Amino acid sequence: MFELRSMKERRGARKARKAARPKRSEKDVSRWFIMLGLALGMLLASLDQTVVGTSLPRIVAVLGGMDLFSWLFTAYMLAQTITIPIAGKMSDRMGRKPIFLSGMIIFMAGSLMAGFSTSMEMLIVCRFIQGLGGGALIPVAMATVADLYAPQDRGKIQGMLGAVFALSTVIGPFIGGFIVDNWDWDWVFWVNLPVGIFAMIVASFKFPSLERVETSPVDYLGIVTLVGAVAPALLTLTWGGTTYAWTSPEILGMIALSAVMLVAFVAVERRAADPLLPFRLFREPILTLGSAGLFIMSLGMFGVVGFLPLFLQAVMGMSATNSGMLTIPLMIGSMITSISSGFLLKRTGYKPWLLAGPPIMAVGMYLLSTLHAGSDPIEAIVYQLIVGLGIGAVMSNYIVAAQNVMARNEMGVATSSMSLFRSIGGTVGITMFGGLLNGRMVAEIGRNLPEGAMELLPTTDATSLGNVLLDPEISAIIPVAIQEAIRLSLSNSITFLFVVGSVIVLLSLITSILIRKVPLKSADEYYGDQPGQSVQGKSAEEAEPHARGAEVPDR
Repeated sequence: MFELRSMKERRGARKARKAARPKRSEKDVSRWFIMLGLALGMLLASLDQTVVGTSLPRIVAVLGGMDLFSWLFTAYMLAQTITIPIAGKMSDRMGRKPIFLSGMIIFMAGSLMAGFSTSMEMLIVCRFIQGLGGGALIPVAMATVADLYAPQDRGKIQGMLGAVFALSTVIGPFIGGFIVDNWDWDWVFWVNLPVGIFAMIVASFKFPSLERVETSPVDYLGIVTLVGAVAPALLTLTWGGTTYAWTSPEILGMIALSAVMLVAFVAVERRAADPLLPFRLFREPILTLGSAGLFIMSLGMFGVVGFLPLFLQAVMGMSATNSGMLTIPLMIGSMITSISSGFLLKRTGYKPWLLAGPPIMAVGMYLLSTLHAGSDPIEAIVYQLIVGLGIGAVMSNYIVAAQNVMARNEMGVATSSMSLFRSIGGTVGITMFGGLLNGRMVAEIGRNLPEGAMELLPTTDATSLGNVLLDPEISAIIPVAIQEAIRLSLSNSITFLFVVGSVIVLLSLITSILIRKVPLKSADEYYGDQPGQSVQGKSAEEAEPHARGAEVPDR
């Protein structure tokens, strides 16, 4: 009888505890649905920066155009870089939802057409269209987090989005390799369509409302001059020293055009009623330093991640699928620190993570430089895990630190400005490291190949020679001694990039040290610090329930 009563008491206590738990409101569920859609959109946008890498040999074999293959990366990142600041500003004026959905539609249209490409030139154009759409997805996702969550609660969500960004960056080579090994290259692009449609449906469920009444004209002149400044600068980095000599009329002309348009952009923005990129934002040192930190980290990170699949396949002899799988530890490491920092941010603040990330990443990248053709894959796994831990500790926390001190009505343009620097860093990194790789490759081939053998090679381009090693038909007619000399030269050249990358990412520690520590604002502080100017256009008293999961108006 005593045991029976005791069991009833325990059951009663469990029911009481269950009843006492706070129930998840319908609007909490709405916010999670919104974030799921945004995360999927962000996944697609950042995934397509790297998914093409492991599928290049198959694409080139079908479409030809080996001399144009680098444009599959450049076209996408160039378009994305141009779109990011424009999308961020427009989302502040028009709302996040129309910009996000427009970006997704453009991205999916580019993906659909890319799969039907019949030439390398057509595929490059489709990649450019993809980039135009993809550039709208990442800054809008980050800014929407700021709409929905106060800084103290924002860290874990930004951490999750940071993990999505890292996941897509690393898993892209695996997906690309798996698809070309098991299906065909066109599915590298078509696989985006069902995911994109699902993301649009989920993200359309509800969106935070922006009720700012904007009467000032759109800064169209600012858009034109910004594109005129950025596009020639990125083309200069892409073509300089490869397609054209640095002193050629084409390169000097683009440098001059970029400089003139940059001056024009500054002049236009100073006079614009509602500037595309308000320069007053950069009076805040945290935003300026955080943007610099993102630029430096992306410069080193993309420069390494972009050539890691080539090393694993051409040097270590892995298949496209296996080389993609071997980059998963990089993703795991990044997700560990990105998610854990997000959940611990309320206790620790962002400063410890910003200080820890660069040294950890630098150590991991230096260890990658010790790999060679005979290395144990376990070594590559461990070293990439270390690199990932460093990436996850800083990438989203730079943005969290800046959002904590920025005005709510400029959250979109502030977030997109930082995303712009990250995108430019990645674009410059891939271009710069590609030039370093080819320059080093010429020196290594001259050192390792038998005398006179260099003249027999069709090219000294590192990626092209790597693809030669991967093509059984071509490598079968190359003597084994020359193949091994090419492999050794490629190994030494890529590991040299890892050393350079480790030095670059360590430099971001300077920005992390200089960023001041500011306590994260609570919901009361965040929605009460600027009465009448909240992102919903309401007073602090009206806006506060929004942060606690109350009604999230659709837009």
